[in-house]
Amino acid sequence: QVQLVESGGGSVQAGGSLRLSCAASGTAYSINVINYMAWFRQAPGKEREGIAAISTYGTDTHYSDSVKGRFTISQVSAKNTVYLQMDSLKPEDTAKYYCAAAFGYPPDTLSTPGYKYWGQGTQVTVSS
Repeated sequence: QVQLVESGGGSVQAGGSLRLSCAASGTAYSINVINYMAWFRQAPGKEREGIAAISTYGTDTHYSDSVKGRFTISQVSAKNTVYLQMDSLKPEDTAKYYCAAAFGYPPDTLSTPGYKYWGQGTQVTVSS
């Protein structure tokens, strides 16, 4: 079992920045078999959208077109904390942001079926 806890959400004006954190906890075995971690977001009335993913055993990163060039996903070497640096925020970035963890290699790193564990989410609100 893996538990994921997100933090760092809040309210910001358009053009501002926020950094989200996701702390993973569980048995040492569970943490070590996490191969990918990702950030998803879901706005009211919309489907959950994968926006950034990172390989925990390498340097591969993946971004959706909607955030590429503005958001950066990173991790600490201990592989139990993932960050999402969000710059140049827009009102359309307003959503609840979720952290997710996958065992193995997800066929689509930005698609929900590939991820087994999810956090409870943190709200990000961007005002114009």
